[in-house]
Amino acid sequence: MLQVINISFGYKNALVLNNISFNVNAGEHVSIIGESGSGKSTLLKLIYGEFDLNNGQIFWNNIEVLGPKYNLIAGPEFMKYVAQEFDLMPYKTVEENIGEFLSNFYLNEKQKRINELLEVVELSSFSKTKVKLLSGGQKQRVALARAIAKQPEIILLDEPFSHIDNFKKQSLRRNLFSFLKNKNISCVVATHDKDDVLSYADSIIALDNGRVMAKDTPRNLFNNPKNSLIASFFGEYNVINGEIVYAHQLKIVSKSNLKAAVRHSYFNGTYYLIEVNFKGKSIFIENVCEINQDDIIHFEIFK
Repeated sequence: MLQVINISFGYKNALVLNNISFNVNAGEHVSIIGESGSGKSTLLKLIYGEFDLNNGQIFWNNIEVLGPKYNLIAGPEFMKYVAQEFDLMPYKTVEENIGEFLSNFYLNEKQKRINELLEVVELSSFSKTKVKLLSGGQKQRVALARAIAKQPEIILLDEPFSHIDNFKKQSLRRNLFSFLKNKNISCVVATHDKDDVLSYADSIIALDNGRVMAKDTPRNLFNNPKNSLIASFFGEYNVINGEIVYAHQLKIVSKSNLKAAVRHSYFNGTYYLIEVNFKGKSIFIENVCEINQDDIIHFEIFK
């Protein structure tokens, strides 16, 4: 179990994280969300031991994780961290990078392990390619595979799919998070993408101004967002009469007390996002078809 106990940290005079506490159980997937600058990446670096805490303690299974005052090299053996910058060997092949830290005493087992990981990150056809020839997204996949090669007890992922295009992103998420869950590897993911979270995280920690604003399951936070910041993470939302309402919770009907003028229709694949003028401000409604500008519509809230 990871235990983060009342930690605080700041750069010089600027406090970045203030009195943060949470636990992560073995095999649990926890997502850290928050706006840019909220402290997500800093929190992962503190857990990995890259910085010294101002206050508080961090433990993994009763082993305290300490910073550079106590360790020359950051990161305990049982933990791996994949940052947004990839520390790869550019003139070695993909499989050589993945197998860098695997033992050479059992070469057959090593190759079998490398092949398994190549399938997880969907790079089997690039196994003999030098890393310098890869795209940014492919390099990110190599970094992910290398991090899980020795099956750490816990892995920290900072925006793990940020460089990967949409053609591969969905299947890669499924492969990686299923692998971690099957191997009982704890996972802490800092992300701005709801698709990294909704189908995979066991719990979400929302950071705001250096503090934990909310901690709950994805389902509970999605269905009952505590404020606009959390609602905005999950999708298009509106505030109507002081109530947070997602765009999909508004339905256009033939008659109601809620009336608005259409400003624009945005095609989103399976639906149109209709922007309307309601009491002098824009709100957004999901609808199956396009609606002409300046048409008057009626709508209701369905929650």
